[in-house]
Amino acid sequence: MDNKQESTPDISAFLASAIHDMKNSISILIKFLNSSITELEPEAQRRAAPMLYEAQRVNDNLIQMLAIYKVGNQFYPFDLTENSIDDFIQGVAAQNQHLLDYLGIDLELDFDEDMTWYFDNELVTGVISHALSNASRYTKGKLKLSAKEEDGELVIRVEDNGGGFPAGVLAEGDAVKKGVNFSSGGTGLGLYFSSMVAKLHKNRGKTGAMFLENGGAYGGGCFILRLP
Repeated sequence: MDNKQESTPDISAFLASAIHDMKNSISILIKFLNSSITELEPEAQRRAAPMLYEAQRVNDNLIQMLAIYKVGNQFYPFDLTENSIDDFIQGVAAQNQHLLDYLGIDLELDFDEDMTWYFDNELVTGVISHALSNASRYTKGKLKLSAKEEDGELVIRVEDNGGGFPAGVLAEGDAVKKGVNFSSGGTGLGLYFSSMVAKLHKNRGKTGAMFLENGGAYGGGCFILRLP
C-alpha cells in the first residue's frame, strides 16, 4: 500500500485560470454590446447603457483580481516606463467614451500636453479607468479627469458632481478593512487594487498613494492617485 500523501493542489492557480477564462468571455460580451448599442435609437441606447456599465465593471474586477494574484505571487511584470501624459489621458478617455456618451455624461480633460512621467502604463490605466467607470455611476452628468505635477509628484484626479463619498468610505483603507459587505455587495476590491498599484510606484524615497475626498472642481467625489 502506498502511504505517500498526495500534494495539495494550488487552488489559487486554478482560480486565477478560471478568472482569466471569465475575463475573456466578458470581453467578448463587451465588444458585442458596444457594436450593438450603436444600432439602437437614442432612448434604447440610454436604457441599454447600464448593461454595458455592469459588464465593464465585472471585467474590471476580474482584471484587478488577476493583477493582485500576480503581484502577490511576485510574477507580475512591473513595467516602469516613461509615458506621455497626453497619450495616457486621451487613451483612458477613449476607453470610456462610448459608455459616457450612452449615459449622457460630459467628460472634461485637464492636463499638461508636454508632460511625461514614469509609471506602469497598464496598471495605472486600469486604476484610472475603473475610477472613471465608478464615478459614472454616481455623477449627475459631469466628470473631470486631470493630471498635474504637484510637489514633485504626478497627481491624477477623477472628479464628479454627484453626492460625494460616504463618510465611512473616506476613512483611509476603511473599505478594505471592513471586508465584504453582504448587504451591499461591496468588497473594497477597487480601492485595494488602486492602493496596491500606487504603492508599487517608488522614487527618491517616496511611495505612491491613493486618496478619496469630497469637493474638488465639481463639489462631488474626488479620486486621487499620486505617483512620485
